[in-house]
Amino acid sequence: MAEAALPPLRRLVPAALVLGAALLFASALGSIAGSGRELALAALLGTAFGIVLQRSRFCFFCVSRDFLDRRDARGLLGIVAALAVGILGYHLIFGAFLPVPAPGRLPPQAHIGPISWVLAAGSFAFGLGMALSGSCISAHLYRLGEGSVLSPFALLGTLFGFFLGFLSWNTLYLAAIQEAPVVWLPHSLGYGGSVALQLAALAVIAVLLWRAHRNVVADAAASPWQRRWPAATGGILVGVIGVLAYFRLGPLGVTAELGSLARTAADGLQWLPARLEGLDTFSGCATRIKETLWSQNGAFVLALILGALAAALSAGDFKPRRPAAGEVLRATFGGVLMGWGAMVALGCTVGTLLSGIMAGAASGWVFAVFMFGGLWLGWRARRRCGWN
Repeated sequence: MAEAALPPLRRLVPAALVLGAALLFASALGSIAGSGRELALAALLGTAFGIVLQRSRFCFFCVSRDFLDRRDARGLLGIVAALAVGILGYHLIFGAFLPVPAPGRLPPQAHIGPISWVLAAGSFAFGLGMALSGSCISAHLYRLGEGSVLSPFALLGTLFGFFLGFLSWNTLYLAAIQEAPVVWLPHSLGYGGSVALQLAALAVIAVLLWRAHRNVVADAAASPWQRRWPAATGGILVGVIGVLAYFRLGPLGVTAELGSLARTAADGLQWLPARLEGLDTFSGCATRIKETLWSQNGAFVLALILGALAAALSAGDFKPRRPAAGEVLRATFGGVLMGWGAMVALGCTVGTLLSGIMAGAASGWVFAVFMFGGLWLGWRARRRCGWN
């Protein structure tokens, strides 16, 4: 069959082998007593998530840079689509879990966090780090599947940033987070009002983006199989995966396992305070001391990388290259900023922003505003310094 219809065997066979390995990984997890079914489902959802992220280029910094550089709003509109689908799906589920959104009660595990200047500072640092490193944390994970040599440095920096976040947590918690309000929109607006307000806000954003959008000529040389999926398709699929994940497991997130690894290592070396005040009372992407090899988020993240690798191999996107020393330094430092920001903000663009806004959490919107502020500053720095 022609390459325009299907990729050649030299790409299809390795991709099929990697995808088979991901499915075997999920099957092996399913045999674990007690938590096997949940771990297997996390791996399957992670595989699907990795494929969608890679094929639709669902990276917050990349799509924002497309808009800032070329007024190409398609990627940002894909994020809007993901949020719209997720908001509708989450609120339908809330009606079953918590029929009456009475004050003082929150839906189980939903990523609804406290609002304070710490959240603003953490999200701003995350956005700045994302711009300096070239991707958000979830995109660095899927870019591992594309053979990125920079992403390991960014993720190592993220681990160190989490450690710095743990060291600063008690001070920040006692100064601002402890008494910070937790605002869940259905408490004051009901489910219908929460959906209507957030969808109206997304509609306004979509209209503004569409009015600013400039048509971009597609790459005619790429075969249909190599072309990225439309941003709207990727966004809708991300929203669907987010809803399914929350219904069966918990909200989407990619930092809980990274933070738990950093916390476990630092605790084992006795580098952490004896007590991290209030940290374990939060849902979402909050970290834990690891006591077992596999967690749901760990299985999800590893399967995400495998899914992205399979997708990248099939499309010819697996292209490792040797980075310059300056790129390595920027990726590492940007990772440190992202790790610290994700730790004090209790999540990243997937956890606090996507899952938070889908859940009707005001903290998700606050994260989005300040994250884009940091991203814009980092984008300006990249342009001024001539960094690609």
